[in-house]
Formats: sequence, structure tokens, C-alpha cells
Amino acid sequence: MLDLLVVGAGLSGLMAAYSAAQAGLRVRVVSKGLGTLHWSAGTIDLLGYTPNDQQEPVYRPFELLEPYLQDHPVHPFALVKPNFISAALNSFVTLVEELGLPYVGAENGEDNLFLPSPAGAPRPTFLAPQAQAAGDLGRKEPLLIVGFEGMNDFYPLLIAENLTKLGYQARAEMLPLDLLTARRDANNVHLAHELDDSARCQLIGKHLQEIVRKGERIGLPAIIGMDAHAKTMSGLQDICGEPVFEIPTLPPSVPGIRLFTALRKKLFAMGVRVETGMEVTDAEKNSTRNGRAEKIAWMASKAMGRPLKHHAANYLLATGGILGGGFNSDGDGRMWEVIMDLPLTIPQDRSRWFDGRFLNSAGHPVFTGGVRVNEDFQPLAEDGTLLYENLWVAGHMLAGADPILERSVEGIAIVSGIAAAKAVVSR
Repeated sequence: MLDLLVVGAGLSGLMAAYSAAQAGLRVRVVSKGLGTLHWSAGTIDLLGYTPNDQQEPVYRPFELLEPYLQDHPVHPFALVKPNFISAALNSFVTLVEELGLPYVGAENGEDNLFLPSPAGAPRPTFLAPQAQAAGDLGRKEPLLIVGFEGMNDFYPLLIAENLTKLGYQARAEMLPLDLLTARRDANNVHLAHELDDSARCQLIGKHLQEIVRKGERIGLPAIIGMDAHAKTMSGLQDICGEPVFEIPTLPPSVPGIRLFTALRKKLFAMGVRVETGMEVTDAEKNSTRNGRAEKIAWMASKAMGRPLKHHAANYLLATGGILGGGFNSDGDGRMWEVIMDLPLTIPQDRSRWFDGRFLNSAGHPVFTGGVRVNEDFQPLAEDGTLLYENLWVAGHMLAGADPILERSVEGIAIVSGIAAAKAVVSR
């Protein structure tokens, strides 16, 4: 029998599975879909903005975390010791370095990077794929943003124009799309696979060499190779002679897919199966014994004919919140967690889900609410008692934060996923 069944294949679920498997547990991951990595920029946000100040970004997240968490004591980061956050992020950096997909932060290891967004705005993030690092707007070199005529979801003229308005030295150039592909219709994933071809990479490199000016750094859409990403990136760099970096596009996200693929391959090598297309909808609970919390006997996913039962000693939910499909709602104003119907801190009255101001700097209750957990990331009843002996929760399901508003999505995913797995291991 499994030691741990993880439900959800986002970053929190994958990091929980990795941490548990690394400790010697028998683990499996099942998921309805592919998780949010396919839609993210592939970066790791820790704290980019605070709800009290959405105009001024956070420059040194660790410096601000302690006072911030004192004001937000139920925040997921407040459930762990400050040094655990740093240790969890270091574990991630070590892992992806091993996988050949290195991530880097600011030189001093404390500041946020500020990378150009797909709209040409400075985007604070704590860790980024090495392929995006040269785009840090804290650097002084002028930027050349290069696009391809007819390519969807990347707009270099807009990016360069907006960066220029913000005081950065930037310009844009366009190259023919047929340098990338002979397809008439291709998304970013198709184009990234096309660039795995070394001959095509050399051709594009020669065209970039012709348009780049000495001292510029070249920003390209995030399609610089998929399976041969490191080789393609290095090849372009060598030909151009100037720094090359990726700018995330609109989804699907090639950097996010690279990360998901690398983590899934690593888990498979560790004996952990990641099975998508398995929507968990039900669970069997043993009744309370001697005043103790209930225990989950099995969870079941949809299948042909009859539900497929998954038996494990322990279970970890990482199915996401509203946007991830972990929560659902109806027209009467009720919102619920879809598998176990865990209590949510979200008001059960839709008139209280949103603040009257659409751009309320403090966010909206429907996004800050979620599952309340203890310091071991186990879900609690409304009276604060433990609900299930063998159930843990991680990621965007957790109450106490609006990860999108404060730009902490991936940081919370990594920290909570590892913390929950360690709690499983230590029980």
C-alpha cells in the first residue's frame, strides 16, 4: 500500500511528492489536469506586493516577511519558522540545478529580480530560470526585444514602448516567422520544439547577430527550445555574442512546461507515478474513535464503469483554490472544497465574497479564504479541532493569503508542499 497519495499535480503537489519520496515513502500523484505550471511564467514568487501597498513593489522580501507575517498570523508562511522558508527554496534550487534547469535570484540572494512582463511592466520575482535572468531591469544594458511576424501571444513593440515610457532603454525588431517554423498555425509549445533543431537555432542566431547593437541584451519570447533548451540557449548566446534572455508569453507557458516535465521525470526516476486525467471525487472515512479525529480509508477517482479506489496510509490535497478547481460554488452563495467538503473560511454568502471596490488593495474575501490548517498543515474544523488524522493540505487551497495579489503563488506552493510532506514523514 502507498504511504502517501498526493492529489494535484501543481507545484505544491509535485514538491510534496518529491520531499516525501526523498525521505523513503512510497508515493503516487493523481490529478484531474496538469496543474498551474502550464500557465505560469515559470518563475518563483515569494512576496512581490503587500495588500496595503499595491503601488510600491517589495524589493527585499525576507526583510519584509517578519513584520508582514506579524500582521497576518494565519498566512501560510506564518505556519513555519522563517528559516524553513529559506531552506525550502534552497531545496528547490538544488533540485532544479540537478535536473539541468537552473534557477537564479539576485546576486545578493535577498532582493527580488524585476523582469519584463509580457506587457512590458517590471515584474518582481524571487527566483527565475537562468534563461530569464539577463532580463533583470536592475541591469544597465539597453534591451532589444525581438519578435516574429505573425506569432501569436508575444508583442515586442508593446513591450519596448512600455519599457521606454518607464525610463528603460528599449527598442523592438521583428523577424520573419518562417525562421521558426513552416507551420501555418503554431502555438508557443510547437515553436519551442522547432527550436530544439540546431540548424534552425543557428539560422535565427545569424539574423539576431545582424540586428543587435553592441552592448545590448536580446529579449526573445520564451520559446528557446524545449527538450534541448540548455543547448539551444547556449548556442544562441555564442552566435550573438550578447546576452540573450526569455520573456514569458501568454499561456501556454513554455518555461512552466519545462519545469513540470523535469519534475515529473525526476519523480518517475524515484518510483513516483504522476497520473493525470484522474479526477478524485469521493473518499471513505472511518468513524471517530475515542474522541480522536476521523481517518480516511481511501479516495476514489472517476473511471469507466465504476470509481477507481486509491488506498494509502496518508493523503495530501493540493488541488488548488477557486482557479485551480479545488473549490466550487453554486448560485445560492455556497462555496465548498470539492473532495472532502472541508470547512472554508470563505463567507457562505456571495454578497460578502467581494469588496465594493473592484481594485480593492486588500483583495477580496473570496480569494483570501480557504482551508484553515494547523502548523502541520492538517485541516481543522471551525472549532479548531483536527478533522482527519491522515490528511494534509498544501498550496493555493490554504486560507490566510491572496497569493496572486501579493505575488507569492509559487513560494507558498513550495514551502507548504515541503512542510506538509515533512509532517507526513515525521508522524
